[in-house]
Amino acid sequence: MRYHQAVHEVPILLEGCAPIVDDRAGRESEGLLPSDLLRGGLELPDLPEREVVKHFINLSQMNFGVDNGLYPLGSCTMKYNPKICDEISSMDTVAHLHPLQDVSTIQGALAIMFELENMLCEIGGIDAVTLQPAAGAHGEFTGMQIARAYHESRGESRSEIVLPDTAHGTNPASAAMVGYDVLDLPSKDGCVDVEALKAAVSDDTAAFMLTNPNTLGLFEKEVVEIADIVHEAGALLYYDGANLNAIMGKTSPGRMDFDIVHFNLHKTFATPHGGGGPGAGPVGVKQHLEGFLPVPRIVCRNDMYELDYDRPESIGKVKAFYGNFAVLVRAYAYIKMYGRDLQHVSEQAVLNSNYLKQGLMDVFEMPYGKLRKHEFVLSGRALKKRGLRTMDFAKRLLDYGFHAPTVYFPLIVDEALMIEPTETETKDNLDAFIAACKQIMSEDPEIVRSAPHNAARRRIDEVKAARDMILSWRSYRGKKESHHNGQASTARD
Repeated sequence: MRYHQAVHEVPILLEGCAPIVDDRAGRESEGLLPSDLLRGGLELPDLPEREVVKHFINLSQMNFGVDNGLYPLGSCTMKYNPKICDEISSMDTVAHLHPLQDVSTIQGALAIMFELENMLCEIGGIDAVTLQPAAGAHGEFTGMQIARAYHESRGESRSEIVLPDTAHGTNPASAAMVGYDVLDLPSKDGCVDVEALKAAVSDDTAAFMLTNPNTLGLFEKEVVEIADIVHEAGALLYYDGANLNAIMGKTSPGRMDFDIVHFNLHKTFATPHGGGGPGAGPVGVKQHLEGFLPVPRIVCRNDMYELDYDRPESIGKVKAFYGNFAVLVRAYAYIKMYGRDLQHVSEQAVLNSNYLKQGLMDVFEMPYGKLRKHEFVLSGRALKKRGLRTMDFAKRLLDYGFHAPTVYFPLIVDEALMIEPTETETKDNLDAFIAACKQIMSEDPEIVRSAPHNAARRRIDEVKAARDMILSWRSYRGKKESHHNGQASTARD
């Protein structure tokens, strides 16, 4: 085992150096802005370029990403990001555009977005797309808003969204944010229970949310019947695009009779995940829902691209301006590179997934044992016999130079390990992952329980990290001052 992350003592850049205080902005805006909105200085660290570069290089050596190696985070589809797409999005003609420019000066940008919409329409088998939403979950929220607007236009006040128990957690959250009640449908053999769906839908059902393949990596073969059941109830069928990487060029949500589709550009079209943002989650619809899409819509009239706000049924804007343009350009470049060969991406993703599945089935249980698509879910139940859990196994994988897969999801699998290799991994990488997994299963439980040993940091309290986030210098400084004050108070007591 040769993998070891570097360990550096990396202070925050603003610590240990005098900040540059620049109050020119305040002086130049004097009288233009209210005084309580002005700040006295930017508090930028006074550092030479080399120190800044060293800081971020050191941080990168203590981290793991899609450029380092296998990143099998199931359902998140952590695809390698081609550097040519980054280069194109960094060109002056992309990076230096301003959203308030006159439409006549951004014809090229509008052409790219217009063409990207059309490409997504073809890939998704749908009729119209908006590029505004800034993430997959934001796309879900937008889709639910469209569903509400559609039913209200028909004089209906439906209040319920139905979804399977294999659904992504953002599905019920997005539906609830729009004001819907959520009905969770138990699965049967890992797929939608058609009879249960028939009993669940009613005149109060606004939509059924589904991804296909589902989160177990199983293709919902009854999807046409599912669509018929939903539509007969007067409801809409919503496609969560998280798993589109498995079916591109082979079939499409439109061919499965979905009404609303969201695309995860970071999952399917290799744009950066961005650490939570900015991202892009375009939403597509069939023709009967086009009028409800957010404004503005990009239209081409007399060989000129325009922004059309005259859409009386539109749900309105869901994001400032027109979406995260640099992310859209990356996706545009990726699709252009592959063209109609996008189907080979899905073929390789499915092949890699099933190759890994076969290599691991002799050391893990696999519920719902069928052919999988882009991902598969194993059960780490056998680890319990050795006093271990899936989390311990995942932490130990880091010692072998592999990012851990998704764990404990979906909830219907005990001690779940959700693995998705994507299409760019070589056979050698997959074989090395299989070997590492088998080695861990034969190791001393105490070694596994105390892992990771070779990472830059040992065990991290994930719950505390999620609940007590420090996302800015101001927040960090406040936490630090509060900690010092608390220590001082304890010392006095």
